[in-house]
Amino acid sequence: IAISKSFKLTLFLSLQAKMSKPVQAQRLEGIDKNIWVEFVKLAATYSTVNLGQGFPDFPPPDFLKEAFVRALGGENHMLHQYTRAFGHPPLVKILAQFFGKLLGRDLDPMTDVMVTVGAYQALFCCFQAFVDEGDEVIIIEPFFDCYEPMVKMAGGTPVFVPLRPKAPKDGKLMSSADWQLDPAELASKFSKRTKAIVLNSPNNPLGKVFSRGELELIAALCVKHDILCISDEVYEWLVYDGKEHVRIASLQGMWDRTVIIGSAGKTFSATGWKVGWTVGPSRLLQHLRTVHQNSVYHCATAAQEAVAQGFQRELEHYGKPDSYFVQLAKELQQKRDWLVQSLDAVGMKPIVPEGTYFLVADISEFKSDVPDVPDSEEPYDSRFAKWMVKNKVNASGP
Repeated sequence: IAISKSFKLTLFLSLQAKMSKPVQAQRLEGIDKNIWVEFVKLAATYSTVNLGQGFPDFPPPDFLKEAFVRALGGENHMLHQYTRAFGHPPLVKILAQFFGKLLGRDLDPMTDVMVTVGAYQALFCCFQAFVDEGDEVIIIEPFFDCYEPMVKMAGGTPVFVPLRPKAPKDGKLMSSADWQLDPAELASKFSKRTKAIVLNSPNNPLGKVFSRGELELIAALCVKHDILCISDEVYEWLVYDGKEHVRIASLQGMWDRTVIIGSAGKTFSATGWKVGWTVGPSRLLQHLRTVHQNSVYHCATAAQEAVAQGFQRELEHYGKPDSYFVQLAKELQQKRDWLVQSLDAVGMKPIVPEGTYFLVADISEFKSDVPDVPDSEEPYDSRFAKWMVKNKVNASGP
């Protein structure tokens, strides 16, 4: 059958018009990039040490590795199969017992605890479960990079409030404790549209450990405005210099409005296992369970079994010198001090972290080496980091 040229052209234009429609959902526009993808590739290309991502360069404790080997090689073949969708029973039971002790309340392991594929999925579940179109979520700056895109993916609007630095006295190095919220500025961010606030203590990347007084300020505003608190506490055991990690859910009026997020990756130095959890009242976690069961549904059984045994061991050694949580903090504090001295020696001005395994430094002394680029959309610190990777390789390099 003969087809005219004009018909062919019309058909082509029609098909082209249909194909020009955006494929991606509108909420994904502008949030498809992740800075760690780029920097991991750079670090591998130039054989440098990747100091950006939050994972250790040492193995998990022997007792945890041995528990995983037993789970994989033992006679219980069911550890190779699906377990309960919302958490392997031995794990949720010990988490309820452990965190119930810390929070001073009885927790129901089947309703007040949910296991996730790392803390990352726990965060995703929170934003998807609680945030609707038009909702505002307060995020304290500086913040873990996924908070903003996850809020936007849920249809919400991030509202930022900064920690503001106060100069230390007597020429001392600045501490993360010198970065504080302005009470009036924080209060001004709460509105009728505010649905939640994200709290990250100890904080990534600053290393700030929020004091009880600071947390009471946040808690009072949450209660006053009937706001949820998403409390990212994955670095709860990495606290230095005798500082206290205060759990905001333990403060008056906060249990019923808080979801606590934890991580076996950070707790036991096993980030590749991807075992995380949420702890909170069932009225909140029931909505997380809806998201979880309709996305990943299930977490690796053997890894959950090993983490359960790890927590059982730590419960028996809680507060004692041979507790892994105690030993890990002491070891990392020594490494923190060494890194602070090293950065100070080369002309940077480190901000001494009270917790986590991150450290922020003032690089203004290097402006002559890496000058500003007028009208550049790339932040200066990002460009400086790339310059370091490419030009300041390790001692064994060129």
